[in-house]
Amino acid sequence: MRVIGMLSGTSHDAVDTALAELSFTTSPAGTPGDTLLLRPMGLLSTPFPEQLRQELVSSLPPAATTMEQVCRLDTELGRLFGRAAHRALTELAHGYADLVVSHGQTCFHRVEGRRTLGTLQLGAAGYVAQATGLPVVSDLRTRDVACGGGGAPLSATLDALLLPGTGRHAALNLGGIANLTVRDGTRIRAYDLGPANALIDAATRWASGGAEHQDTGGARARRGTVDRRLLARLRAEPYYRLPAPKTCGKERFHVDYLLAHLDGRRVDPDAVITTVTELTALLVADACRAHRPTTLTVSGGGVRNPVLMSRIRALAAPSEIRDSAVLGLPAQAKEAYLFALLGFLTVHGLPGSLPAATGARRPALLGSLTPGDGPLRLPEPAANMPRMLRVSQE
Repeated sequence: MRVIGMLSGTSHDAVDTALAELSFTTSPAGTPGDTLLLRPMGLLSTPFPEQLRQELVSSLPPAATTMEQVCRLDTELGRLFGRAAHRALTELAHGYADLVVSHGQTCFHRVEGRRTLGTLQLGAAGYVAQATGLPVVSDLRTRDVACGGGGAPLSATLDALLLPGTGRHAALNLGGIANLTVRDGTRIRAYDLGPANALIDAATRWASGGAEHQDTGGARARRGTVDRRLLARLRAEPYYRLPAPKTCGKERFHVDYLLAHLDGRRVDPDAVITTVTELTALLVADACRAHRPTTLTVSGGGVRNPVLMSRIRALAAPSEIRDSAVLGLPAQAKEAYLFALLGFLTVHGLPGSLPAATGARRPALLGSLTPGDGPLRLPEPAANMPRMLRVSQE
């Protein structure tokens, strides 16, 4: 199957859309269907219209919103995702694809302690189906929440198939929230570490009066120095002491959260950005000390921040830090390929979540299906859950 996978992250700057060719194949051991073959066929990023971006940001926690705004955002985000999917269908797939998988835009993730009470991704799938004529898998987190899970991190499903099966290896995604998957032989552990770009972006917007949305190239973090008092207050966050599996979101880690920890002090804005960058690196280092992975494979937007990556390398030693491209999936594209994979599993009747990662009572068959222009025809259900993923560039 040719599958278009797409999502918008917490920076709200673009919709990333990847085309994957996915198929079941036989493992080197000779077991039919226990290996997935993924052929990456390219990535496109469709920028957010600035007006839509501003409306989205102004509606997110801790801001108040209205049902009218939610309805308008669901519609406009659906149209944006539809345009992005149509562009991928035209430019990457040359008019031929079987399925679109749209994660949408996470706007609220309702968590109390370790318990997730609900999750909301906007971007109405009907507009994506209308724009492409293809069936769409969407709403990929709710079923796991209904099974008692956190709805995140779903990246563990891809990581568990992709990471080597011998030794102890880990995968880190630096999105708005940093999440980690550790594979030790057949044992999988995964959870959200805490904020990555969420607090860095919030600090940058605050420091620039809204003129800058992110610390491009880590320029401001490089100029500042760590404020030890602020860092100590941030490190005292109770979430970090909760046992895994656990999940968190920008509902907790936002600009008001940051300002509350400043406690009215006047701190150099660049120092605040440096401090929250250091916080993320320390969270990663803490996890590496706890799990002792030989390798840590990193993906997500945070890879483009050289200051953050430099601090992770320094603090997480002796774990070898490497880009996810070494496993065949570029750091910027990995999450889009993740959602292509999850949709592929769904239409073959296979679960897409791991209880070891989300805390659910059982693995869940994820998503909602919206038909395309023709009758909805699903492939034959797969007999077995694949045990590994092989990426082929051929």
